[in-house]
Amino acid sequence: MSLINTPVKPFKATAFHNGEFVEVTDESIKGKWSVFFFYPADFTFVCPTELGDLADNYAEFQKLGVEIYSVSTDTHFTHKAWHDSSETINKLRFPMIADPTLAISRNFEVLIEEAGLAERGTFVVDPQGVIQIVEINAGNIGRNAEELLRKVKAAQYVAAHPNEVCPAKWKEGEKTLAPSLDLVGKI
Repeated sequence: MSLINTPVKPFKATAFHNGEFVEVTDESIKGKWSVFFFYPADFTFVCPTELGDLADNYAEFQKLGVEIYSVSTDTHFTHKAWHDSSETINKLRFPMIADPTLAISRNFEVLIEEAGLAERGTFVVDPQGVIQIVEINAGNIGRNAEELLRKVKAAQYVAAHPNEVCPAKWKEGEKTLAPSLDLVGKI
């Protein structure tokens, strides 16, 4: 069963954010758009390149009212140690959620049970706490923050314009489609 159009399951976690340990819950994310960005582990190879890319684009997500939550099965203490020791990770201004109990990774169906690690899963969640976009990558394939930003803009657009859809490669400001019987077979 797909997680698309399902509410985020209840969770409570500790995150490292702006030099502090903070609580994040399924209730605290409501009221604004969110991206849950799961990755396998701190102190690895592809993961810091992805998180650094998100950090470089974070201001653009913030302009759209979107909070980023990176999530791994590491502890919040490990997140702090990585943040303090890596120039790339030190750029992060979004919460780094710790999931050492594996519950959040299970909730989002990205847990690799035998490894105790999360897949590279990306989830865009609307202000009501409902999942609108799901993307899962193999562990050796990094993601692109600019493409994620494009998808978030599309999700926000169709949420604000429920009678329109965004075609392939749609970018902000481009033409959308209004599904109707008149369009069938004409695209």
